[in-house]
Amino acid sequence: MGRSTRLHLTNMISKIALALALSGGLLSSPALAQERPPGSEPSAVPADARGAVPPDPSAPSFEAVRIRAEALEPLETLLIAQGGETLVDQGFRGNRTDRATNIKSASKSVVAALVGIAIDKGAIKGTDQPIADFLRADFPADPDPRLNQITVGHLLSMQAGLERTSGGNYGAWIASRNWVRDALRRPFVTDPGGPMLYSTGSTHLLSAILTKATGRSTLQLSRDWLGPAGVRVSDWERDPQGIYLGGNQMAMTPRSLLAFGELYRRGGVNVSGERVLSEAWIEQSWTPRTTSRFHDGRYGYGWFIDRFAGHDGFYGWGYGGQMIYVIPDLQLTVAITSDEGQPSARSGYVADLHRLVSETIVPAAQARLTPTPPKS
Repeated sequence: MGRSTRLHLTNMISKIALALALSGGLLSSPALAQERPPGSEPSAVPADARGAVPPDPSAPSFEAVRIRAEALEPLETLLIAQGGETLVDQGFRGNRTDRATNIKSASKSVVAALVGIAIDKGAIKGTDQPIADFLRADFPADPDPRLNQITVGHLLSMQAGLERTSGGNYGAWIASRNWVRDALRRPFVTDPGGPMLYSTGSTHLLSAILTKATGRSTLQLSRDWLGPAGVRVSDWERDPQGIYLGGNQMAMTPRSLLAFGELYRRGGVNVSGERVLSEAWIEQSWTPRTTSRFHDGRYGYGWFIDRFAGHDGFYGWGYGGQMIYVIPDLQLTVAITSDEGQPSARSGYVADLHRLVSETIVPAAQARLTPTPPKS
């Protein structure tokens, strides 16, 4: 073909394209006119030329998850892993997944894991061991006899029976000179083993028990015991006696929080197959033992338990919406961090996060696991 012929064909093609554009065939297309998020630009090769079927925009996808997540104003970072592969790792509004943040009460799940490892190592005999074996020196001068009945398991499941140090009592508790003794001197609201009384003081007593049982700080234990799983506590507040605050004010990166959830999702082994936490402890932790009177959520050892779109799920929950979700049958782990300065329960935000998981993340995960049947 000569040069003049090629130029003639090129001009003809250009005119045809321009005519289509002016007639509304291309430029008026909503799919092309709208601004696309980064990474979603269409291929330069038409779908029919590739032999591929154009995607169904209504189908569940992790791109739809991102869009819905970004619309939740308090949400700062979102990470999703399925089958050990990280599929979403995104910060919103200038936030980053590799920057440490306060995970608030999601740290209760971390402290529960440390207790499980301490039991596996023999530093604590088991969940039935009385806390008096470790904390008797901190009991009040004339203790209520029921203090001798409280076990490690009661603290893990928030069933100690002592008046709560959370909620309206939190400020006075952390203003006290000795947080362990203040938690232990609280009056009994119910007998040990009774209804759930959500209390950061109970988890702080676990931190004190871990310190006394091992002779090491809980920060050191977290780094040594959970480090092989890719979990690192960056910073952590301490009480006046130097005991790290069990159940609050713990900083880690969202990626580290995801790694923590993945440790449970894998049954207690790290990515190399090394045993970090016993599978038996995970099963105990995910066994419902009581129910929260605030939102009817079932609770095990440091984990809430619920159903998400028909799938059993387990989650740690921190103030403001610091969340770690594990849905084992979908091989799914989700880590979310949010603005720590706003409540997540009474604002309805945590319900929004649960719906994000149930209505968007779970369907996307299911679609990824389910092969698409060939069209007839």
